This record gives sequence, C-alpha cells and structure tokens, in this order.
Amino acid sequence: MAFLVSPGKPARLPTPLLPYPCPVTPVELSRTVLHAVRCAVDEGQLSVVVPERVVVSEPGAGGCGEYATNVALQLARAAGKPPRTVAEILRPRLIAADGIEDVVVTGPGFLNFRLGQEVDPLQDLVREIRAQGQRYGHGDALAGQVLTLRVPYEVRAEVVADAVVRIVATQGGRATVEHRGGRATARHHGGRAAVEHGELVDLRPVPAPEDPAPLGPDAARWALLHPAPHDRPRITADHLVQREGNPLFRVRYAHARVRSLGRGAVCLGFAAEPGPLHTAGADTAVTPALQAPASQAPALQAAALHTPLSDYPRILTAAATHRAPDRLARHLVTVADAVLPFLTCVLPIGEEKPSAAHRARLALAEAAGTVLAGGLSLLGIDAPEHL
Repeated sequence: MAFLVSPGKPARLPTPLLPYPCPVTPVELSRTVLHAVRCAVDEGQLSVVVPERVVVSEPGAGGCGEYATNVALQLARAAGKPPRTVAEILRPRLIAADGIEDVVVTGPGFLNFRLGQEVDPLQDLVREIRAQGQRYGHGDALAGQVLTLRVPYEVRAEVVADAVVRIVATQGGRATVEHRGGRATARHHGGRAAVEHGELVDLRPVPAPEDPAPLGPDAARWALLHPAPHDRPRITADHLVQREGNPLFRVRYAHARVRSLGRGAVCLGFAAEPGPLHTAGADTAVTPALQAPASQAPALQAAALHTPLSDYPRILTAAATHRAPDRLARHLVTVADAVLPFLTCVLPIGEEKPSAAHRARLALAEAAGTVLAGGLSLLGIDAPEHL
C-alpha cells in the first residue's frame, strides 16, 4: 500500500499605503479589513486583539454591493461597543482603500462593499490565480505551528494523514506522522522536518471496509479522502466509471477539458488573457441562432464560477485548521460542477473569430483548472491532461 501515501466618497484619510494591489477579491478585501482594524487599534479607537482572519463573502439578505463582512459583530463584545459603532469606526478607513467606491453599514453592523466602476472582481480574481498558480490559496494561518499526527496502522488513516501533512504545509504549518506505539516518521512538506512533537493530533477516521488497492492509486485515495472521517468509505468500482455520477470523474474530466481547450486555442491562434467575458459586437460573425447562447452563457456561468474560486483559500485554510482533507475534496467537486457548463462557450463557434472575450473566457477556465490541479495535487491525486 506504499503507493497510496505519497482563505459622493468622503475625503481620503492619510492612512499608510496597503502592501498589495487594489483590494477587489475576497482574500484581498479581508486583508484590507484587517488593516483597517489594526489602524483603529493603533489610533486608540478600538481596544481589541486584531483577529487572525475575517470572512468576506457575498452580502446576505438586506445587504448591498458586491461583498460584505461581519467583522464589526465579531469585535463588538471585546471592544465594549455596539456593532454598528464598531462598523462606523472602520468605515472611513475602508472607504479610503483603492478600488472601493463605497461602504454601507446595514442591519446590526454588517459592512457592505461597493467596488469602483472600473473594477471587475472576477477579472482581478483570475489575475490573482494566474499570478500565484497552484500556490493560490496558500497562506500563513498555521505559521509556526508544529503538529504530530498520531494514526493507527490502517490504510485510510495513513492516506488521510498524508493529505493533512500536505494541506497543513499550505498554511505555513509543519506536521509529522506517528503511528500508535511507534516513532514519528519524517513525512512532512514545505520545510525542514519537525524536531519537536508539537501539538498531538489523533487521526482516527472510520477504517476502510476492504483493501482499496484494486481501484488504483488515484481512485483509491479519492475513495478514502472524499467521505467525512466519521463516514465509512465505499470501496467500489463506482469510483472508476467515467460518468456524471462519479465525483472523481467530474473533477478530473473538468481539468482535462480545460487543458484541451488550451490546446484548441493554440491551434486557433489565440491565448488566455483576463478581461471582460463579453465584448459588444464580438460575436457578429456568428449566425443569430448561435449568437444568443454564445453571448448569454459566459455571464450566467461565470457568476456561478466566481464564488467557488474565490472561496478556495477559505476552504483550504479550514481543511488545514480542522485536519479535514474531505472539505477540500468536496470543494473540488463544487468547482468542477461550476466550470463544466461554462466550458462550452470558451472557444469560438462555427465561423466565429477569436475575440478578446474568448481570451477572457479561456483565462477564467484556466484559473478553474489551476485550482483543480492544485487541489488534486494536495490530495495526492493526478490531474490528467487527457481523459
């Protein structure tokens, strides 16, 4: 079994410049919020411990703009102030950041962000993923933490521990594996081997009911990692079939399709470049019957793809913090299910000529492929170029 173990504007305040680009993705906005909290603490307007992270997501009911955060509610008790007061303290610092058009306080104290007219969150997200590659989503949530994963001599526990070691490393932590009654192994990623035991973590997932080796390394690892630790894994040939009902197939097929589209684009003489997904007049060479779906599909499907891609850093952090590779596996299925419908509109159709919109669609598809490849790699599963 050795083969299996291999997150009208008022006048701007004279705050320090932010050490990163225009804050238009959830990850960058969360850094902007933390920066605002830190400034408020330094200036004596808030007396709180600056949190390690804050959640930025789409606005809920009653919200507005592109994104929102509940950081004011999170800090209110420690600050000894009502959440709306905390929100109003943070608002001028947030509205001063480049790329933010307005910040509106709603409900008990939610901060809602409206981005500048010139800002396209999806374009910036695609650029961020392209710049970081498979390191997109990596962070420092576990920086300095050393873990010892204590596991029984059992194949599922071994595979889960191997994936946890990889995922913990993406957040700046280090982990070794120790068998019950045995010595710690040197299995670690992202740095030198831990010389101290650090925090002891017992990993005891429900054992596999039978040997998964006949499934092959990729399907075997997926069968053991995709279910939650308290669920019994299914060791069946269902993981091998190439059909829609097989989550592993959908994830790997989505990646292979993205790679195939890249090869097709090369043959057509164009390459990926982030930009608007639809350009007025870009589809004039296509017949009306083909023009409607070609022009409508990108906006509809890209909206469904934006959230899974922007959520990937948060999912990766949660998987590392909770030692739960199943969270990553399930999120990869979400990404695959979002990108597959979008792929039909990436390349030109019929007599249509490649346009800036096609280059932008290919860039978005490749960003999704990067997330799928990076996630599969952390699970120890191959991301195929062909399937």
